[in-house]
Amino acid sequence: MSEPAAEDRPEAQPLFGHDTYLSPFTWRYGSEAMRTIWSEEHKRRLMRRVWVALAAAQQRAGLVTPEQVEELRAHADDVDVARSQAIERETRHDVMAEIHAFAEQCPQAGGIIHWGATSADITDNVDVMRLQEATRLIVAGLEALLAALANRIEAYAALPVMGFTHIQPAEPATLGYRFAVYAQDLLDDLHATRALLGSLRGKGLKGAVGSQASFAELLRGREVDAAALEADVMARLGLPYYPVATQTYTRQQDLRVVQTLAGIAASLHKFALDFRLLQSPAIGEWAEPFGRRQVGSSAMPFKRNPIQMENVCSLARYVAALPAIAWDNASQAILERSLDDSANRRLFLPEAFLATDEMLRRTERVVREMVVDEAAIGRNMARYGAFAASERVLMALVEAGASRQESHEWIREASLRAWKAVQSGAENPLAQQLAADERIRAYLPADQVLALMDASAYVGTAPERALALAATVQRALASPAAEGAAGSERSALQQ
Repeated sequence: MSEPAAEDRPEAQPLFGHDTYLSPFTWRYGSEAMRTIWSEEHKRRLMRRVWVALAAAQQRAGLVTPEQVEELRAHADDVDVARSQAIERETRHDVMAEIHAFAEQCPQAGGIIHWGATSADITDNVDVMRLQEATRLIVAGLEALLAALANRIEAYAALPVMGFTHIQPAEPATLGYRFAVYAQDLLDDLHATRALLGSLRGKGLKGAVGSQASFAELLRGREVDAAALEADVMARLGLPYYPVATQTYTRQQDLRVVQTLAGIAASLHKFALDFRLLQSPAIGEWAEPFGRRQVGSSAMPFKRNPIQMENVCSLARYVAALPAIAWDNASQAILERSLDDSANRRLFLPEAFLATDEMLRRTERVVREMVVDEAAIGRNMARYGAFAASERVLMALVEAGASRQESHEWIREASLRAWKAVQSGAENPLAQQLAADERIRAYLPADQVLALMDASAYVGTAPERALALAATVQRALASPAAEGAAGSERSALQQ
């Protein structure tokens, strides 16, 4: 059953204005397509779709007439939220209110709506249909973002950039390789989301405690049994379903859904946090797109803050917190049903999808339109790259016969002097210092030392592996049908 309405529920309004509380997801975050999926009108249309499918299966079993089914089908899209909410203020039951609103429109068939069913036979299947629709939008968002990242990987596969560990300059990588790191995580997220989509299952039609007693009684003595009726209805809905359920489908499914979205949020947060760091003037290699009339600060007109990526980090933290609620619902679902999950599911299921949808859309736009400052990248390589390249000199010295420990000390001494120079604003003198060191020149000529100190050549296999990852992404984007078929096969085996 559904939760009762509050005693002081405000009068239903066809439209809400800004003179009352509105969730930011109502108008600020999330796409119109995602909002539609989680709208009241869409939910009620899906509820009516389930009732029509149930009536059609019952007609096949000889319980209702074709005329009754057709009347229900004719009014399935005539949702009147205001009328339903007016009834709910009296019944204190949202499903019964929608049944009555639907029945008022169907004088011949109104009496057979919901025959044999319990509320969760309708609402849980509707929830899974919405989960399917919402997950498809998330898959599409991931695919668009990965396509944008693959383009960036290919464009910058060989461009050397300074790598950072502990937020300190380390060794060079390439910009394409850095993009590949993010793409690899998001590709795993895409695989996980596609698998989730293939595994989503409805409750089926199992009645108040899952025993199908009401349907078995309804069909007693007929050729169609409860299992066959359930299979007929779910086939009409195109929805796989659990073979075993209580009054609801297992809330472990909600937990898996939100955990998958939280995984996407983690990948997006990593990218957004790195972006914010790389946009800071101290590094200055990346920048968000900035509109001609965009304002960065109400107090400081010069500011160009990374507001898109800050928004992604903020929403990601919110999504990361939601699996804890879903875990409580799954672990504390007492016996065959308790209603203490109902209110929070109305909140966290749509909001998890809306927030993830918003993050994907923002990140995809930023990846497509971001500014890459190659001059700043070059300056950072010139400033810090020599420190990393000195490792090449160390390896060459040992190969030439020098002691590894003595060579390490020669380079360490020079590096400390060079670091002081860099910190004072001077160009990095390390290459010249090492090339002029008589101890080093006893093993390596100066021109070889200077060549070894070119950090741009010290990127290892990063370009090749970045391009290989881009190709893997492109193959994954080109073959979603194969992934969907595999997911459907897994779902059929689980059913």
